[in-house]
This record gives sequence, structure tokens and C-alpha cells, in this order.
Amino acid sequence: MKLKLLRALLLVAVICTMNSCSSDASEATTENTTTQKVVNYTYNTSEIETMNLINTYRVSVGLNPLEKINHMSYKSEEHDNYMIANNVVNHNDFVARSENIIKVLGAKIVSENIAYNYGTPQAALNAWLASPGHKENIEGDYTHFGIAIRENPVNGKKYYTNIFAKI
Repeated sequence: MKLKLLRALLLVAVICTMNSCSSDASEATTENTTTQKVVNYTYNTSEIETMNLINTYRVSVGLNPLEKINHMSYKSEEHDNYMIANNVVNHNDFVARSENIIKVLGAKIVSENIAYNYGTPQAALNAWLASPGHKENIEGDYTHFGIAIRENPVNGKKYYTNIFAKI
């Protein structure tokens, strides 16, 4: 019963967070599901800057800063790579990503923000904060996060996937 309720809540969270971050049509796919905890992840300058901006914002509104988890950034990177390979911007397989994070890390709740074609971390954060669903995720009752920002080698546009979790 709890699993059914959790899946229903995750589906609602996905629907709520989808408003304004995706304009392309999406198709269902199956992503690689890493069941072991990913320990190593190399962050680029934009990812570090985005995490710092999110934490600075959270602290400015009286919330706790979030701790980064490499496994969540790896799952974010998988999703960025999927979106680039398929030329889409969507939350496909969010349920699989969240179930993986729940299983591997013991998370109680998981949410996700994505963004596309923002040249700077500040521009992406501004867009998320201007969107009620994305802002709710940034201000949510979370303890940890992960992020990946990848550039499409064909057109140079950036893909952002930011996952939040309460652990």
C-alpha cells in the first residue's frame, strides 16, 4: 500500500514540476538503472556554481543548505545524456530515477527540476524561481541534492537536471 501511495505521490510531483521546463514532445524510454551507489562524480564549474546559488538562495529564505550526493548527480547526468541523445527536454523515467535514489540512498522523498538552453547557472536558477513548481522544489523540505549540466555537442545548448531528496 505504501509503495502504491509513494508512486502516486511521485507521479503528482512529476506532473507539478513539468510546467514550463519542457516544450518538446516526449516518448517513454528505459534508462540505465544503476543499483549500486555511485561514489565518484567530477563536478564542472557550472555545476558547483549552480549548487552554490541554490544553497545561497535557500539560506537567504531561512532554509538549510543542501549537501551534494554524487550518486544523485550521476543519475542527473544519465538524464541529461538521455535528453541530448534523444533531442528532448522532459522528465521521462523520473519514477525510475526516484525509486533508484530511494532504494540506494534511503531517500524518503525525491523531486526533480530540469532546464534547457540557459547560458549561465544564474539564468537557470532565475527561471526555476519564476516557476511555482520548480521554486517549490528548490524551497522543499530536502537535505541533499545532485546536479548535472551537459552541453549538446551538436548545437552547444545546455541541459540541466537537478534532483532533490530528503534522506
